[in-house]
Amino acid sequence: MSIDLEGRTALVTGSTQGIGEAIAVKLAVAGARVGINGRKPETVEAAVARLNEATFTDRCFAAPGDLATEDGAAALTDALPTVDILVNNLGVFGAEPALEISDAEWRRYFEVNVLSAVRLIRAYLPGMTAQGWGRVLNIASDSAVVIPEEMIHYGTSKTALLAVSRGFAKAAAGTGVTVNSVIAGPTHTGGVEDFVYQLVEKDLPWDEAQREFMRRHRPQSLLHRLIEPEEIANLVAYLSSPLASATTGAAVRVDGGYVDSIVP
Repeated sequence: MSIDLEGRTALVTGSTQGIGEAIAVKLAVAGARVGINGRKPETVEAAVARLNEATFTDRCFAAPGDLATEDGAAALTDALPTVDILVNNLGVFGAEPALEISDAEWRRYFEVNVLSAVRLIRAYLPGMTAQGWGRVLNIASDSAVVIPEEMIHYGTSKTALLAVSRGFAKAAAGTGVTVNSVIAGPTHTGGVEDFVYQLVEKDLPWDEAQREFMRRHRPQSLLHRLIEPEEIANLVAYLSSPLASATTGAAVRVDGGYVDSIVP
């Protein structure tokens, strides 16, 4: 199965590291021009250079901006007025006792994890529908369905993102544009390593810490391991392609069997 994105322009938010970086690499290798996004221009430029070298292409370009703010989103969309593929990957997460999550933290999670996606969909969906083709993908989480006690604010924001995806898919019905969410399971990134060590003994070697985390906090996983970012990126690349033309309004799982359900 060949995924060909030649001639397409993609924007992947939060793509200077982790899952976003892996998605950007996969889309660039498939032929797309890919906007690399982060808050700090210098970090973005360094990521662009690194990813172009890694993919042996010049397809990655800088698209900096703080998308958790209206001004940051407006600046980015002014600089990049149209895209064919929008991957809303930006997100924050962290463990906090349920009764100690402040109003400010609830607002921050909603701004970053939900409104950043809504702002960009509002900006780019009209252009996609006008041309009769486009892909919007919102990176959600197993926590959207299985709300973790230690990160209720994160899980709630990802549940909202599933609803955002379904609603905008209806807004794009019949246009040739698809809107989907990707339910990613526990994934091995630098940020997740930090999160794991919030919940298990800090002096454990990483392999042992990972196994202990999965055993104690994610026992539903059928993989019994963290997912690698490239495994998430493989699904995103497919859903970004013409091959996925009949998949829209869906919450597609790449969760290692974590969600205990036979339907999404």
